[in-house]
Amino acid sequence: MKGETAAPARPYVHLNCAVSLDGRLAFAGGKQAALSGPRDLARVQALRVQLGAVLVGVGTVILDDPSLRVHWDLLHQDPGPAPVRICLDGTGRLPAAARFLDGTQPTIVATTKSARRSYPPSVETILAGPGPEVDLTTLLRALAAYGLRGVLVEGGSHVIASFLRARLVDRMTVYVAPVLIGEDAAPSLMAGPASRSPSDWVELVRESVEPLDDGVLISFRPRSAPAIPPPPASL
Repeated sequence: MKGETAAPARPYVHLNCAVSLDGRLAFAGGKQAALSGPRDLARVQALRVQLGAVLVGVGTVILDDPSLRVHWDLLHQDPGPAPVRICLDGTGRLPAAARFLDGTQPTIVATTKSARRSYPPSVETILAGPGPEVDLTTLLRALAAYGLRGVLVEGGSHVIASFLRARLVDRMTVYVAPVLIGEDAAPSLMAGPASRSPSDWVELVRESVEPLDDGVLISFRPRSAPAIPPPPASL
């Protein structure tokens, strides 16, 4: 209709993570490390509510078995609508007993044509590419058609790298905890091939730096200004 604003081709993408001072997301082998303090944990819960969807890779589900629910107690609020939880599972590795598949909130598995796997009836699947990797552009278009206006990407390191390398991030926030983990086997913030020159790296612009808990929260945007506005805050 004349005068209406066209729906964006993809949802707004906010990438969030917590790292040690030496840039590690977890302990060696991907064992979960509690890096966020209480205020940062509450901030992440608020983002889940605002954006309406939270996305992780299948490796995170295998290692941590997250529920991806909103911890309403941290927000001092009565429970509201649960965010849609999304998992990238291009080869069908999701454990059948994972909490992700428990049917307690809206759930989407993004997979590929090469995967040979069925999921519970409560789970919606999106075929995004031939495989083995999920095609993120195809997925985001499908999520926009699904009605999602925002997605919170929470990792792990390969998922973070995939979104950043594909230039599909509108905002990035990193909580830096005042701890050092060390060890090459501990996953870094961004996995994948190393940049060999400035033409390869992912360039961001710092928006803000603020003390939070005992660490620091840093906010970035892409060098090119994001074209998609974030969903309005509901808290």
